[in-house]
Amino acid sequence: MSEPEVHPRHARYPFLAGARDAVAGLSVAPAELARADAPAVERGAERVERALMTGGVDPAEDRWRPRDELLSYPVARVLVSLLDDRDAVRKYAVAEAATARERLEADAAADGGSLRTVERGRLSLDEALREFDAADAVAARDDSRYDADVDVAVYLELAEPDEGEEWRLVNRALADGWVPVERAELFDLLEERVRARVAEGLPVPVGGDAGETLADALAEEVARLRTLLADRAPRPDVSTVEEAEFPPCVDALLARARAGEELPPRSRFALVAFLVDLGLDEAAVAEQTGLDDAAEFPVTVLADGDGSQYPMPSCATMDAQGDCVNRDERCERVAHPLSYYRDAVD
Repeated sequence: MSEPEVHPRHARYPFLAGARDAVAGLSVAPAELARADAPAVERGAERVERALMTGGVDPAEDRWRPRDELLSYPVARVLVSLLDDRDAVRKYAVAEAATARERLEADAAADGGSLRTVERGRLSLDEALREFDAADAVAARDDSRYDADVDVAVYLELAEPDEGEEWRLVNRALADGWVPVERAELFDLLEERVRARVAEGLPVPVGGDAGETLADALAEEVARLRTLLADRAPRPDVSTVEEAEFPPCVDALLARARAGEELPPRSRFALVAFLVDLGLDEAAVAEQTGLDDAAEFPVTVLADGDGSQYPMPSCATMDAQGDCVNRDERCERVAHPLSYYRDAVD
């Protein structure tokens, strides 16, 4: 019997109820995928890694079959749960939602912005609203400023107070139980719905004999992801940026970036994280590296709260990924590129 065909839409939006049913129909457990070293495991680990490093889960390369892409979602949920790190779980849910929002905006633009059903593999706005039981709570409008009205109960459920004063109901033109929103704000509300759904059930329970078997099968992937988490540290107190004192590994990455070379994701992450840890913002990072595509920089993800939550990897990690080059005497005395720089400046 041939295996069921995976709908491309379910691969693009694996949090959909239909996608969950599709996974169940494949009858393949994450432990079975791990033991078979299935492509979905590699892609699942990539989902988590990119969530932690870039704030999104899009694949680095377009080489995954719809089946692998779909199955990578439950694998990623198990992997991020096995990390046993609350911040990692939070960032993973936020990253899945951010990617879904980008895809949904692209799908809507491809459809001319209308609310009708779009081609195979895409998701229209009205379908997304129905998925979250919000179709009757959003009404399209033709206005010079606003694009839709949202039922006030749904608005209050989704609008995050921390998003800013403009989201407070007192600052909205409430009329007859409806709140007008701009198109971008409607996508903001949908993104929050996706984040909440992804976060639901995380971390996945992995206890008992079955959980131990699953953890053993995914041990290699979990260990590699934990290396990223182990590299977390508070941002150092650095009051100046002296390029002449950069560690050799950063010098090499900076030279490659300025020469126009496309750095691998991990190398780009290391370079950007180092500069963010020195206090540079997105514009300064672009100027320093010679790269002008803001999408290349996970700056807002890295500069999280009072300090960079995922700073530049340690020397051991840089060595493991092949970026530890041109070592000098100071390299032998430090365990982190930031320590190299701080010592050099001091």
